[in-house]
Amino acid sequence: MPLYRHNTSFRRLSAERLEAWSAIPPAIASDCMNRTQTMAAAVKPLAKGMVLCGQARTVTCMVGDNGAIHAALRLLEPDDVLVVDAGGFPDTAVFGGLLAQAAMAREAAGVVIYGAVRDCAEIVEFGLPVFASAIVPAGPHKGFGGTIDGPIACAGCPVSPGDIVLGDDDGVAVVPLAQEDSVLSASNTKIAQEEEQIRRLAAGESLADQMGLPEPDIL
Repeated sequence: MPLYRHNTSFRRLSAERLEAWSAIPPAIASDCMNRTQTMAAAVKPLAKGMVLCGQARTVTCMVGDNGAIHAALRLLEPDDVLVVDAGGFPDTAVFGGLLAQAAMAREAAGVVIYGAVRDCAEIVEFGLPVFASAIVPAGPHKGFGGTIDGPIACAGCPVSPGDIVLGDDDGVAVVPLAQEDSVLSASNTKIAQEEEQIRRLAAGESLADQMGLPEPDIL
């Protein structure tokens, strides 16, 4: 099966805009999208404290094959996030230390893989934010094909090239590029609201009271 690449272009956000997005946790962004647009719980950072923010470049690869990932890495631009649907297969790694160095050479913001990775200690030492759904030492084959820069579903979450990808210890959320202005505004508003809730908690007011929840009935 050959490799395919969609002839896709998208609006690139400025460094200042990406910096604004870097202050938004995935949980906040998801809350502002009706609690949607998150990847399955299996997708987690290789190490605590990894933070991810950038625009998506997408790959779909065959199970146990990473030829499409190699091809996509040649196309990355600074601050891109490589988002790979590898079918969630846990027993063959499609990404490892060499590919991590290749991504860093392209100044990628990070990598998200619905599938397995290896060389984890090495990748963590590099400091490249990598999120994956499995870790295994078995390596991949190449040459079965795949698709680059098309719309994908990664761990149950739709992702298109250019979408904003946010990751932290909670996992990964994806903001559609067409909604980024409204979601960023709503996210900043929600952060301010939560800061006010914390202030009121410190003053002795419970969250239940703040939310207007009634007292429970006595049985």
